[in-house]
Parts: sequence; structure tokens; C-alpha cells
Amino acid sequence: MPSKTTSSPNPPAEAVAKDAHWAAKTAKLERLRSRQRPTTKLTICDDPTVRRALDDARHRHLLATVKADGAPDDTAAQQALRDAEQRLSEAQAAFDEAAICLTFQALERPAFEALRRAHPPTEEQAEDGQIVNVASIAPELIAASSLDGITVDLAGEFLDTWAEAEAIQLFHAAWDVQSVIRADVGKG
Repeated sequence: MPSKTTSSPNPPAEAVAKDAHWAAKTAKLERLRSRQRPTTKLTICDDPTVRRALDDARHRHLLATVKADGAPDDTAAQQALRDAEQRLSEAQAAFDEAAICLTFQALERPAFEALRRAHPPTEEQAEDGQIVNVASIAPELIAASSLDGITVDLAGEFLDTWAEAEAIQLFHAAWDVQSVIRADVGKG
């Protein structure tokens, strides 16, 4: 005999207002209901000079930080840190200007499960332990999870024309956001 699922009725608003326990419980449940699905970003920068300048500025900032932390009274070290912070800020701004940032959001679980069911692995892929047909699901998943309006056709074009490593990163950005964990079991 199947178990019957029951839900507790919401207490009267008056009771909630008078009872701190109910008010806290109601607020917590409302926060749970209003959570946003996880998002992730894929940042692409085609300018190697800008990428190298940012890497160099980060490295110099790290060195200046270590030196300044080790000599808090050394005015030259403190000034070098301020200079390194300025160069890092400028390099980051140049990188941000040159980069293309794509944002992906996790699908609602039923939509993701339906997409997975629509793209089962081939026999050979299943034998290799794959749970989906990556070639067929990739453009649809990228389009469905893109917050930048990437279409299925455009996703397919990117997957077909980008370098293999970049195409893999594009797919993984859309796939990996589906399994982001933002909870700690047993903590708190």
C-alpha cells in the first residue's frame, strides 16, 4: 500500500506573527523557495598579450604582498604593494575589456532529466560508461543553460569550429553547472 504524503497546513498569519519559532520557520521556508539555480561563467580572452599582462600583474602583486606583509614598517615595500595593486587593477580592467564572458545556469531538474533521457548513449558509449550521448546533447544543453541567448545552431557551430579544448570547456561549463553543490550536510 503506497504511503500517503501529507503536508502541514500553514499556520494562521496571526499565530506566526506572535510566535518567533513559526516566524523563523516561515522565513526559512520562503528563503528556500526563492533560491536561484546555480550559475557559472566561462571567460574567453583571445588576446595573449592581455592574458600575459594580467598573469604578470597577479604574480608581481603576490610578491609585493609577501614582501609588504613581512616588513610592515618598510615604506618602500608598502609603496611597491600600492603600485602593484594599481598595475593589477589596470591589467584586470584591460582583460575584462578584451574578454568575452558567457554565463550558464543550471536547468530545473525535470528539464535536465528530460534532456538526458532524450540523448541516451549509444551502445558503444554505454559500454564505455557514458550516461549520455555527448555529441547530441551538447548543443541543446549549451543553448538551454545559456543566459546569453546562445541558440542550438550557434552552440553547434561553436562546438564544430572552436579548438577541441575550448569546445570541451564550453560543454563542461553547461554540464558542470547542473551538479553544483551549495550545501554542507551536517554542518552548522
